[in-house]
Amino acid sequence: MNFKGIIKGLHHITATVSDAQEDYDFYTKILGQRLIKETVNFDNENVYHFYYGNEIGSPSTIFTTFPYKGQGVRDGIIGSGQVFETVFSAPENSLSFWKERLKSNGINFSKLESFGKEKLQFKDPSGLNIAIIEDADDKRTPVWKTEDISEKENLIGIHHVLLAIADVEETLKFLSVFGYEETAREGDSVHLNSSIGGAGNSLVVMNAGDLPKGKNGIGTVHHVAHRVEKIEDSLKIRDYLVNELGLKVTEVKDRKYFQSIYFRIPGGVLFEVATEGPGFLVDESNEELGSTLKLPDWQEPHRAKIEAGLMEYQK
Repeated sequence: MNFKGIIKGLHHITATVSDAQEDYDFYTKILGQRLIKETVNFDNENVYHFYYGNEIGSPSTIFTTFPYKGQGVRDGIIGSGQVFETVFSAPENSLSFWKERLKSNGINFSKLESFGKEKLQFKDPSGLNIAIIEDADDKRTPVWKTEDISEKENLIGIHHVLLAIADVEETLKFLSVFGYEETAREGDSVHLNSSIGGAGNSLVVMNAGDLPKGKNGIGTVHHVAHRVEKIEDSLKIRDYLVNELGLKVTEVKDRKYFQSIYFRIPGGVLFEVATEGPGFLVDESNEELGSTLKLPDWQEPHRAKIEAGLMEYQK
């Protein structure tokens, strides 16, 4: 069995972070992303769920966060069995702009080469490993623009994620079945593409080496989501994972903007398979995206209580 063609590529990345205001300011005001949806963690309505992305929140451009400050959540440890780094894609000839922007905002960064592309590495306010790569072949639209970042400079979306794995070969065998094909090796790292390939449809698996075992908590990526066209695709994948590979997979979860299943792959990383639709315009117009707190129908009757329990922040 091989899910090549069914798994289109990445859908979104979700991280556990600390302060809502710091998170919002960093991803919208410094990295120039659009807050496309302000909702709550459907499994913990006392915590926001922020969705950042391109103008309309296209799958593969989305980075989401749970700001857990004050909720008694421990600091996490970035390590084996986790997403080690989330890499954003920048347009051609824009990397010099991002170097200056990071410098002007007091953000320390390092530079290195990764699979033939220059990469800027830095941390967000919660300690997440973030990077930017310039990719002239990334033609995804519509790119969001701000008052001080043009469409020709702003980040386009997620480029790829870097997984830290103790047993790389076992994980690669699974990813081959899951629909990702190895395209290159560089040192202890392996680059893989979905059937579509390119920015937003790629993974890099690295040998975790001496890294500690990762622990979920503030400053770590919670899961990486991969996109499929429809829920029937997810059910087909779920059936195979459960009955043929013996993995524990959740039932379908209604996330309002997509439907999802979750499971841990060999190597420990939490994966989600999410449908491409219905998308973020289902309850707001393009102009309204991210402007107000949106709740699913089953939480709407408790809006006043939910709003009272959320930490305040200013847009």
